[in-house]
Amino acid sequence: MNKDEVCILIPTLNEGKTIAGLVCEFKSLGYNDILVVDGHSTDDTVVQAKNAGARVVLQSGKGKGQAINQSFHLISSKYLVMIDGDGTYLPAEIEKVLEPVISGHADHVIGNRFTNYQKGAFTRFNLFGNNVLNKIFGLAYSIWLNDILSGYRAFNYNSYKYIELNRTGFEVETEITVECVKKDLKIVEVPITYLARVSGAATKLRPIRDGFRIASTIYLLARTHNPLFYFNLIGVLLSATGFLVGIYVVNEWLKNITHVPLTILATLLIVTGILMFIFAVLSDLIVSLHKENMHTMRKILKEIEKP
Repeated sequence: MNKDEVCILIPTLNEGKTIAGLVCEFKSLGYNDILVVDGHSTDDTVVQAKNAGARVVLQSGKGKGQAINQSFHLISSKYLVMIDGDGTYLPAEIEKVLEPVISGHADHVIGNRFTNYQKGAFTRFNLFGNNVLNKIFGLAYSIWLNDILSGYRAFNYNSYKYIELNRTGFEVETEITVECVKKDLKIVEVPITYLARVSGAATKLRPIRDGFRIASTIYLLARTHNPLFYFNLIGVLLSATGFLVGIYVVNEWLKNITHVPLTILATLLIVTGILMFIFAVLSDLIVSLHKENMHTMRKILKEIEKP
């Protein structure tokens, strides 16, 4: 492997305690193309990164997602490795993360933190939340992964150039994973080590708020990949609510009490729920045809690109 073909992307925000060590370690491993995209840090992150030998670009907007999206347009390397700047990942494991991409077994590699994490790296609430989000992702996309929120990832050129990102916050890892599934890119997980944050380095993640945003991202993006999941969930909720209201109406009617408005409401909820089920089937048919067309187009492009 030619290490000059690899770009290391590190999105940062107030990572002055760890960024220099991270950059220096990658340099010592022979990786010289290191891009730090800084989200307007108020500490000495930018100075530390530049002194360590990284190329530093100031983020044009706000949020980790926006930083990564901006970076994907700046980078043109054959391979890309993305890593958080908080010192919780080991640069020494880069070859483990890169190997499936370089060997052609994967378009995108996710480092699975849960195979080997240091005591204190996760709280019980973090572990529970991650597990729930991974399960929701599996239900929505029928791809069962262990760590969709990992910040240590590798890409080949086609994968990070095909990915289209719109989320600006911590939902970006989820959106990257969804995009890879939608674009039919091969995803592989590899076991990595996950360390506790260094003393004095506060996390920017707000578990409840960001967890809700990630879950909503998984669900909303399912519209264009798994409409059966998206519309059927709406249909179930509407129909179940309609049936509950209907049971109440019937029970009251048996007591000679009539509720005309509630009767109309129950009927509308049930009918709308049934319509959602129909929309789900029709949308799934359209998505299936689209996937088939995309697969055919990729095969044609591969044939054209052959020497």
